[in-house]
This record gives sequence, structure tokens and C-alpha cells, in this order.
Amino acid sequence: MIVYLFDGSFEGLLTAIYDSYYSKPHADYIYNKHQYKCNLLDDVKHIDTDLEKYEKVYKAIENKISKNALNKMYLAYLSEMYDCYSYIYRYVVMGFKVGCEIDLHKNNDTVIYIDNCAKKVSLERHRMMGFVRFKSFNNILISKINPTHNVLELIAKHFSKRLSNENFIIYDENRDLALIYNKFSYYITNVDDMFKKMLESIDDKFYEALWSEYFNSVNIPERENKKLQSRMMPKRYWKNLSETNNIESK
Repeated sequence: MIVYLFDGSFEGLLTAIYDSYYSKPHADYIYNKHQYKCNLLDDVKHIDTDLEKYEKVYKAIENKISKNALNKMYLAYLSEMYDCYSYIYRYVVMGFKVGCEIDLHKNNDTVIYIDNCAKKVSLERHRMMGFVRFKSFNNILISKINPTHNVLELIAKHFSKRLSNENFIIYDENRDLALIYNKFSYYITNVDDMFKKMLESIDDKFYEALWSEYFNSVNIPERENKKLQSRMMPKRYWKNLSETNNIESK
């Protein structure tokens, strides 16, 4: 099997797609080099990111397939599923053949996979906009989240508008990435050990108390439905939700 490895960036992925599309034999699989599970039978080629190739593929997808297809691909990329990059490659190749009609092929395995990935990422984005809880530290609002997919970029505009007069940080513990907003603009960056130690030292009970009080005030014991709570608020998110202590203690 011919395997292409890229650096994990979207630019790197489209570069790998370009190189495979214009090379023979083509790649059988494309993987993120940070996730790749080594196989001695694979013929591995490391791809260096090339912004010129990235731009060509980006514009070709937008013009020859559709903007909607490009958006789905990007959401699938943010899923960070192990096989998603190979499926994105196949989706692009198929799209260059059938054009904007690609999403009409509802029974095609590649189209189904990309659709499912995009839906999962979109759903988690929606959930994160409701599940983020902040603590205050030196006039900065700080939150920790543990999303399955890489959704920081997708929730950035929402929180920068909602909290436009605040300084805040949303830290993705699973990826050691932080969304930082300074009342004017935001950016996403990697964090170091010093930053993580600072987060661990924060012990502000004020916001936790507010959330718990709100939760108790709107809760109707007679209509309690723990199964529905778990379905609407999956337990994998409970770690950073102060109000879930009320659920678990009952």
C-alpha cells in the first residue's frame, strides 16, 4: 500500500491530495503523520506542505465541485478521525469526476462517511456552545473543554460575539490548544506546561455557585429524567460542568 503522510494541517492535507492526484501510482491512503500506525508493508512517503499546491486544490474544489463540498471536507478534517483524510482524498477525486452532483450519491460509502463526519463535528460544535463554563482569574474568564473533535475554531466567533467585552480563554485539554480573546480579536495557539499549571491552580467557586443555583432554580424534581439528561448532555462532557454534580449526587 502506498501511504502519504502530511503534517496534520489542512494545507498539508490538500498538498498531499495534489501530489497523489498528479502522481502514479496514486496514494492508497493519506494519514496525519502524528496519528499514523506504522505498518512495515506500507510504502510511506512524507509530504511537505506547499501553499501553492494547497491554493490550487482549494480553488479547484470550490470551482469544480462546490463550496458546500469544501465545507463538508473541512468539517470532516476537523473530526480528526484516523481514516478521515483518506476518505477526504477519495471524496475529492470523485468530486472532480461528478462535480456538484457528488452529494446526490447518497449510497456511496465515501459520501456517507464524509456526511457522517461533518454531522458529528457540527453537532459537537452546537453542544460546545451550550456546555462551556467559565471561571474568573485576574479578570480573565477561563474555561476547560474536552471535545472529541477539534471544534475550537468553530466556536470562536460565537463566544467572541457573546463575550465581546470580556477577556477569555477556552482551553481544549485533549489537544493542548487554547482559544484566546482580548476584547478585540481572537487566535488559537498551543499551550505550554506553565499555562496548564496556572489553570490547575484556579479555584474560583463564584461561577460554579451561580451555575448550581441556576440549575437548582429551574429543576423540577417531579419531572426529572436522568436518561434524557444523559442523552442531551453526554457524560463525556460532565467533567467540566459544575451543575452535573447535582445530577451525580442524586
